[in-house]
Amino acid sequence: MAVPPSYSDLGKSAKDIFNKGYGYGVLKLDVKTKSQSGVEFATSGSNNTDTGKSGGHLETKYKVSELGLNFNQKWKTDNTLTTEITMEDQLAKGLKLGLDASFVPNTGKKSAKLKTSYKRDFVNVGCDLDFDMAGPTIHAAAVLGYEGWLAGYQVAFDTAKSTLTQNNLAMGYKAGDLQLHTSVDNGTEFGGSIYQKVNSKMETAVHLAWTAGSNNTRFAVGAKYQLDKDASLSTKVNNACLVGVGYTQTLRPGVKLTLSALIDGKNVNGGGHKVGMGFELEA
Repeated sequence: MAVPPSYSDLGKSAKDIFNKGYGYGVLKLDVKTKSQSGVEFATSGSNNTDTGKSGGHLETKYKVSELGLNFNQKWKTDNTLTTEITMEDQLAKGLKLGLDASFVPNTGKKSAKLKTSYKRDFVNVGCDLDFDMAGPTIHAAAVLGYEGWLAGYQVAFDTAKSTLTQNNLAMGYKAGDLQLHTSVDNGTEFGGSIYQKVNSKMETAVHLAWTAGSNNTRFAVGAKYQLDKDASLSTKVNNACLVGVGYTQTLRPGVKLTLSALIDGKNVNGGGHKVGMGFELEA
């Protein structure tokens, strides 16, 4: 069996059906380019049509292939500076080490996180350490896989309070074009999803969620259809009768347009619907 996914990527195929291809309520522009020396630049700007608030970031990436090092620096318009350094497959095959640090000049606030992960056939484990003056928080996760079956566990421990802040369990199964995923978060949030690739053009997904102590079961159905090699259509609807529609078109190599809308099916004539548009430019 191939290397199982990380805990956060369990059920990712179904999540992508509901999350990718939509951007309602936002006008967004993404620009990516790469210099001759191998430095990658990414700039993003967005405007929230509801609040009128704008934001963006500038990101640079640089690789030192012979040492297995990756450098990533990002500046956000809220004046947050972040730096991430990672090293992979150097000390051992499948081992990845990383240091993620951030700094806010206006307030002087600093934070850092040490990340480690190890993956090989049948197993994918990770452990992150959040540095805090009051006491670090330890995040750990493990996923085991065998003949299509997946089992994962995620935990977070606050050393300052000596308490578990996260205690999550997940199970899944993957066979060809079908994927199943179930999860229990902190013993109170229950979720499940089914993903199926019907054919080369059509993908579908169903998501269910329930909170202990509540009689309300939340569910959603979504689909993505590849109209042709340059265009795709995404749709989804949930139990609150919120209908999402997204259309993605590659106008030319390196230029992609995304149009999306969210319609309140219970109040079609009352307004309150959302639309969004995004451009992606890559050179």
